[in-house]
Amino acid sequence: MPLPRTATTFAPPVMEARRWLDGLTFSEERPLINVSQAAPVAPPPEALRQHIAEIAVSKPEAHLYGPVLGLPELRAEVAAQWSAAYGGELKHENVAITSGCNQAFSATLSAIAGEGDEVILPTPWYFNHKMWLDMQGALAVPLPTNADLLPDPDKAAALITDKTRAIVLVTPNNPGGVEYHDELVQAMYDLAKSRGVKLIVDETYRDFDSRTGAPHQLFTDPDWADTLIHLYSFSKAYRLTGHRVGAMIAHHDTLAEAEKFLDTVAICPNQIGQHAALWGMQNLAKWLASERLEILDRRAAIADNLHKLNKNGWNLLGCGAYFAYFEHPFETPSDALAKSLVRNHSILTLPGTMFTPESDPLGARTLRIAFANVDRTEIATLFDRLSDVTSPPNT
Repeated sequence: MPLPRTATTFAPPVMEARRWLDGLTFSEERPLINVSQAAPVAPPPEALRQHIAEIAVSKPEAHLYGPVLGLPELRAEVAAQWSAAYGGELKHENVAITSGCNQAFSATLSAIAGEGDEVILPTPWYFNHKMWLDMQGALAVPLPTNADLLPDPDKAAALITDKTRAIVLVTPNNPGGVEYHDELVQAMYDLAKSRGVKLIVDETYRDFDSRTGAPHQLFTDPDWADTLIHLYSFSKAYRLTGHRVGAMIAHHDTLAEAEKFLDTVAICPNQIGQHAALWGMQNLAKWLASERLEILDRRAAIADNLHKLNKNGWNLLGCGAYFAYFEHPFETPSDALAKSLVRNHSILTLPGTMFTPESDPLGARTLRIAFANVDRTEIATLFDRLSDVTSPPNT
């Protein structure tokens, strides 16, 4: 008897990690440092909250169903700002607004792939991408990355078969933190284009890239929409996680297929959240720039405290946006190590086993640190605690 779709994949990793806290208490002298989830914990800035309140009171239509592909004004704003940022020419009909970036990914795969098709995911991968492919009945083909956590286009080319429908890139990367350089993204695009498959580029963390200017030139190709599908989330930029607003940028024919999925799953994205995202795009550029600088400073704090771990054999594999990805020095597998860190050191983080296939030894050797919600002082404390870890138990 076939399994239900949800039984084909694993439990949500962040929810699993939260269950490790059950029955535990943490003292004022040693509070929990939670570096498990990549999501802002602070509310949106006050001006945006005021706008949300105004929309809720003054726009009765914001409480009703809206267009399946999103507010026309927000779609047009995304097209205009992306055209200016990337140097291409996008139109509003290339943009769909979704209930978060995870839904954008799910809609994308529903539009381009079927059961038994293959999608190439660099590892360590973003676990929700793997979970959706499992539940859709598509095969996630792991592409092991190099020592710098960057995928190799030649290795990707060797994995393409007649069942391959897409290659997925996340940059800046979750979980690895690395920023994919322009030449690498272009090489992956050229490969996908030459082999007739889609390149899905998830840039959820684009607003916190350490580089200035466009991170790639893909939209300057007049035929970009034949190959590229671009995904984005407003959650991180404007702290709108609970409002669920994301974007999918693609050929209008692809969006017409995705519309079937979106209409069936949610009918339309959150209307108030869309108005909030639109106002944020039009009014919060300076505020967002300051948020980016704060994240870059926390990234610098990782580097400033790295010596505390290097002396004990830890190895930083990647760092950027919200994440630092570490190789630990212990024989203990990372899933057991992560549970030990909660119990014995008041640190909640995610093990590399949540980001890799079971057969990949990298997972057992690595941990992801999501540092966006810890300031410089907390980062220093985190590294002090990690430097105290000696030989955790194997269970």
